[in-house]
Amino acid sequence: MIKEKYFQAIGRRKRSSALVKLSSGVGKLMINKKEIEAPDSAIILPLKLLGLEKKFDIMAQVKGGGIMSRKGAICLAIARALVKKDESNKPTLRKSGLLTRDQREKERKKPGLKRARRAPQWKKR
Repeated sequence: MIKEKYFQAIGRRKRSSALVKLSSGVGKLMINKKEIEAPDSAIILPLKLLGLEKKFDIMAQVKGGGIMSRKGAICLAIARALVKKDESNKPTLRKSGLLTRDQREKERKKPGLKRARRAPQWKKR
């Protein structure tokens, strides 16, 4: 375990990007300088898995994307910060799939089509 003020990590999901600073504290969660009273369980899942919910304060700066992709980005960043803090957390988090970046992105629109794969309605005559 390394002695530092805080542990910093970046997480990404779809169009969202989150920078998380994890410091020892009482379990406060601040997202974009706003304190969250009742954090979503999907966000603090890595902490719950290791039983550290009330041991760390989390400061997250998130930009881009929607609600779900922001949650995923923060969750990944927290998991990565916990591994930086203590390497022995890695197998537990890896087994739960919390250290794997979900690389699925929106497919681009192609010319001649309405959306990525949706073609214009075909007319026989």
